[in-house]
Amino acid sequence: MSELEVRKIVLSVEEIYHEGGPPVDVPLLRGACFAVITNPFAGRFEPDIQWFMDDLRPLGLQLAQRLAAAVGGADKVSGYGKGSLVGAAGELEHGALWHAPGGYAMREVIGGTKAIVPSAKKVGGTGSRLDVPIAHINASYVRSHFDSMEVGLNDAPRTNELLFALVMMTGPRIHSRSGGLDASDIKGEDGLK
Repeated sequence: MSELEVRKIVLSVEEIYHEGGPPVDVPLLRGACFAVITNPFAGRFEPDIQWFMDDLRPLGLQLAQRLAAAVGGADKVSGYGKGSLVGAAGELEHGALWHAPGGYAMREVIGGTKAIVPSAKKVGGTGSRLDVPIAHINASYVRSHFDSMEVGLNDAPRTNELLFALVMMTGPRIHSRSGGLDASDIKGEDGLK
């Protein structure tokens, strides 16, 4: 077990009123909450890293709770995603440790979700950006919720750091008209349709 060394936490929410078409009365909210922490494995290969997922669970829950509150409450969330940026002294596998702590935290906070939480991860230098994919919380085939949100900071991740992000949104893309399965037609049986 280790104690997380958190350098900073960032919360950002976009209010989207239009994408070139007519403005809507109630904006789509798309938000990200992410933490920059010290990578306990930076600079070396460590064969046993799975234990660190347990250490990340409280951080995942904290970020998910903050983010859900920022977009109006867990009951407003209809899309989600997660992502990791790994500083250059780390490896991609260190970013993969966020899959369970980040995904299960959002599922716990939102409640009743069926679809897999989409994710992205990469190793990058300070100032790197990551496009975190977003999908519907109950059916991955709902095209209106295929989206992404860019996360990153000008000073992170430093060489020995990790940036772990969660993303949520409150509805379909503004002016969505690409067809496919509509959210109102979700069967909710398998997380796909």
